[in-house]
Amino acid sequence: MNWLLLAQESEGEKPSAIPTREEVLQLIQDRGLEFAQNLILALLIFFVGRIVAKILKRVVEGVMRRAKFDETLLQFLGNIAMALMMTFVCLASLDMLGVDTTSLAAVLAAAGLAIGLALQGSLSNFAAGVMLILFRPFKSGDFIEAGGTAGIVEEIHIFHTLMKTPDNRKIVVPNSTITNGTITNNSANPTRRIDITVQCGYEDDLTAVKEFLWELIRADERILDDPEPFVAVTELASSGVNILIRPWTNSEDFWLTKCDLTERIKLGFDERGFTIPYPTQEIHIHKTESPS
Repeated sequence: MNWLLLAQESEGEKPSAIPTREEVLQLIQDRGLEFAQNLILALLIFFVGRIVAKILKRVVEGVMRRAKFDETLLQFLGNIAMALMMTFVCLASLDMLGVDTTSLAAVLAAAGLAIGLALQGSLSNFAAGVMLILFRPFKSGDFIEAGGTAGIVEEIHIFHTLMKTPDNRKIVVPNSTITNGTITNNSANPTRRIDITVQCGYEDDLTAVKEFLWELIRADERILDDPEPFVAVTELASSGVNILIRPWTNSEDFWLTKCDLTERIKLGFDERGFTIPYPTQEIHIHKTESPS
């Protein structure tokens, strides 16, 4: 239609709103060959450009894979690169057909800005997802505390992270919630320290109590010799003597070892007659005679 208007203007005629049959035939006769050539070139640019874009995408993915990028981030960045290259190819093809790509690019930019403002929450999650995948503060299978919850990481996506709680509930946590807070990765290191505070009575034999605690530690094969365990009196409290126990174990054995030690301490105290004090309160009642 733009070519028809140009043809009419070149002949000094006022362009009509609806072209006649003769005008269309005349336009095809005058400019049909040029249009066909431009159409073939536009299609050639599109198909060749798509092939080149796929090749460049594979090259980019290969470079990132050799750099040991995360597979999720690798695929995502590859798709982004493909989309950008195809946008350039489409604009080049439309320009060959005579379409004003400058105004089209302006419209696309305005639409992109509007979409960005409408999806700024999702974009923040996207940026956070890229940071999580790139810097890897945790990986799948780690037990973490982040985003106001705790659980085992199942999958890390671009917009959210899937976690499974110890009671087998699935939690979907937005990535921006995770990166905006503190992340505690309980599985990052191969070993962890167990902290247990035990209190015995003042009348108990303190040396015997400590020797019993050392026996428990030495008898448990899950407790490591390096770093060396620690057993020491930390406080003479109001109701008893506080003893701190700090053995080390592998991260995967942490919870079970801690629970077993706590149970064996209680059973051992009962068997040996050691006391575990608990706060008591004395109430004194003074009886007063009412005046007659």
